Amino acid sequence: MDFKLSDQQREFQHAARRFAQQELVAVAKDCERTSDPVPDDVRRRMGELGFLGINIPQAYGGLGAGKVDALIVLEELAKVSAAVAFPVFEANCGPAQTLLYFAPEWLKQRVLPKVCSGEMMVSVSMSEPDVGTAMTELKTRAVIKGDRIVINGVKRWCSGAGHAQGYVLYCRLADKPGAAGVGAVYLEKDAPGMSFGKPENFMGARGFHNAEIYLDDVEVPVENIIVPAGGVKDLMRSFNMERLGNSTCALGIAASALDVALAYTQERQQFGKPLVDFQAVQLRLAEMKIDIEAARLLIHRAAQGAEDGLPSLLDTSVAKCFANEAVRRVVANGAQVMGAVGYSKDYPMEQKMRDAWVWGIGGGHIDLQKVNITGELVGRRFSQR
Repeated sequence: MDFKLSDQQREFQHAARRFAQQELVAVAKDCERTSDPVPDDVRRRMGELGFLGINIPQAYGGLGAGKVDALIVLEELAKVSAAVAFPVFEANCGPAQTLLYFAPEWLKQRVLPKVCSGEMMVSVSMSEPDVGTAMTELKTRAVIKGDRIVINGVKRWCSGAGHAQGYVLYCRLADKPGAAGVGAVYLEKDAPGMSFGKPENFMGARGFHNAEIYLDDVEVPVENIIVPAGGVKDLMRSFNMERLGNSTCALGIAASALDVALAYTQERQQFGKPLVDFQAVQLRLAEMKIDIEAARLLIHRAAQGAEDGLPSLLDTSVAKCFANEAVRRVVANGAQVMGAVGYSKDYPMEQKMRDAWVWGIGGGHIDLQKVNITGELVGRRFSQR
């Protein structure tokens, strides 16, 4: 395996880094201050640069590049903040990928070009007030009545709720128990009967606009079914790519934390010499670098192994588990070598500490990834009931 970036990948990396540093720093500060999501005009600018369709085929308005290419761009934006990286995450790793792999052709043609251009963003709605990890226990019902689907229920923890224009909604499409009844439907924000709760007040991940969705007799055409009842395995397969997006956002935060810590420890002096000259500081900086490099290798290996399809559950769970735990170690070490400054809101490390934690919760928490890994090792699924 060649671990060097290709010429195209280096071009993506440089373009994304330049855009992030020149155009997104102020946007990230606004998102952090107000909790508002990335403005629509900034998202359209991302579309102009091709960043919202890197791994979406040209037939749907994308660039038709690879999954690793998309993750390279995502990492550069996540170094500035997870909030400004979120539209790129959703397009290249999130629900837009579910549409790409499983939606009917007419729906791909209608939605994906708008995603790639930045005209719209699509979010995923999975969890419910009483259902988190147990996706087979969903209570939101989508009843097929002739050529229409009538949807009722409440969804929770939906990032982009009320801000995104489109939604991939996981729901119960048949009166069958467990996974046999679960599928997915496409909705748009202006659907009558669809409303949104107030945004959650998280300690980090500000700018994600996470809120509840209320569905009261929402009607859409039956053609809006993305995955029919019983297609949970397909939905979970597409979610493997989401795990790599999650992991890459964690990676970007970790990499930027190291950059901040390196700069500070070379500038700050104690006892007449820079902090970096002290062995205790050197060891923590080295540990940060080791975690970052290992996480990146695991993420890219999982993506590279799936260039012609979706990545595997084993590879993505390993990558996500490691990256989620690594970013927490990295920001903790970064704050420690910076001392009180690392804990101050006047410096960037404290935000990175807050933003680091969410990735090991969202997209399937860390312990769930470990259950997935063991299940893949022994060749069977484990019941947690």
